[in-house]
Amino acid sequence: MTKASVSKWENAQSLPDILLLPQLAAFFGVSVDALMGYESQLSREQIRRIYQELTQKFSSRPFQEVTWETEALARRYYSCYPLLLQLCVLYLNHFMLPEKPEDRQRMVSAALSWCDRISDNCTDAGISADAAVLRAILKMQQGDAREAVRILEPLMADPCRLSSQGNQVLIQACQLSGDLPRARSYTQITQYQTLLQLMEIGITELALCEDPARCLETIRRVTIVIESFHLDELHPNNAARFHYETAVFYAQNDLLPDALKALTEFEKCISRLLKAPYLHGDDYFDLLDEWIEQLPLGNAAPRDLCFLQQNITTAFSHPAFGKLKDDVTFRQIQKRLTAKT
Repeated sequence: MTKASVSKWENAQSLPDILLLPQLAAFFGVSVDALMGYESQLSREQIRRIYQELTQKFSSRPFQEVTWETEALARRYYSCYPLLLQLCVLYLNHFMLPEKPEDRQRMVSAALSWCDRISDNCTDAGISADAAVLRAILKMQQGDAREAVRILEPLMADPCRLSSQGNQVLIQACQLSGDLPRARSYTQITQYQTLLQLMEIGITELALCEDPARCLETIRRVTIVIESFHLDELHPNNAARFHYETAVFYAQNDLLPDALKALTEFEKCISRLLKAPYLHGDDYFDLLDEWIEQLPLGNAAPRDLCFLQQNITTAFSHPAFGKLKDDVTFRQIQKRLTAKT
């Protein structure tokens, strides 16, 4: 190449021929993508920042604008599978925003296309497994529960299979190798995740069970777990959901004083969530914070807190609370929560 040609490149008067790019990249020891300023992969911190920015935009800007921006990012970083996975999570957490059903379904369809992209091309088994679970959830949103069952059944942890014992074996391996700090960390992580799963299953049990006596026993046992491990402080979002479903059950069965007590606990959890909307450990789970920081979104909430107001308004309009609408305590709880959000 002549000096004049290179000078024109440097002064932005012309561009190198595309066929020269591999040679230029080789000369400078970089990829063609780097030479062009294109990043096919984003760091964990960049993905978190993108997710949080989009979450805030969903609460402050027209959803159509934010979906355009989101889908432009998906096209730009179509090989960054961790980003595509979090964009699926983003749409799953916000697809209820549009008023028109067709707009909601379009968001679900877009998220499904990203899940398919991950499943077809990603070599990371963990990301692919997460995408399969998200795909099943999205299929249920489309009304295709049978497809969700087909996707999830092969992934379900079979207690008869050795893979279900993986966490315990990992802890023992760390212990035998002399890495006691890591063994203790994995012990806390496993215990914490198991407790959250127990609380989630308790919520599902209340929705499925038709035996009031069994529901009461489920409430009693899960409440003991929540109180013993302070889950209402560690994960107020899930604890709030449990107390809310408990209140609905009590109201449906004319146990109105118990329903009000459950709503009081629900209010406490929402207040904690508003005060500190971040995941964290405590004195007992004192090794959790480092693990939480490694999660895809870190300790950040998956949705902006402005969504609480809409959710709370809907929550108190549940038909089960019709018998409580004139109760002074019920109205005070509703008023306080509405004011806080």
